[in-house]
Amino acid sequence: MTKIMRVGIDLSKNVFVIYGVDGRDQRVLKKTLKRAELLAFFAQLEPGLVGMEAGSGAHHWARELIKLGHDARIMDPRLVAPYRNQGRTGKNDANDAEAICEALGRPHMRFVPIKDPEQQAILVIHRVRKGIVNEQNRVANQLRGLLAEFGVVMPQGLESLKRVWSNTR
Repeated sequence: MTKIMRVGIDLSKNVFVIYGVDGRDQRVLKKTLKRAELLAFFAQLEPGLVGMEAGSGAHHWARELIKLGHDARIMDPRLVAPYRNQGRTGKNDANDAEAICEALGRPHMRFVPIKDPEQQAILVIHRVRKGIVNEQNRVANQLRGLLAEFGVVMPQGLESLKRVWSNTR
């Protein structure tokens, strides 16, 4: 069998498309796998360079592929985009996997550092907190707008809403 030099994976929720090339950049692999089949497939594959776009699950899959001996890399989707439409028709998972494989082989491609679970847990806390703050502000602004319908007008900001609320109790 021809040695696979690079593999691009289009990560989805349940079905992944993989695209691999040999040393002459000729396609030697194009396959669709279910989530449960991915690691078993890569365990059988000779360790090599594997790329994927940053997104849901990318850090998990990169860590798992590294455990299998592969050199897993994550790329910003904006850096992969220019390779997506070169002679390909339409945007689909197979074309995305091919574009990821192509981008992976570029000498000046920049990669996203793979985060460990602890780093990701800290990011989760920050993102959830930011979401709560944004939601709190959205509700406060909505409430200000609704109160204005009753002639109660107050300055912007959560603190002014809290002051008005505490003065009415």
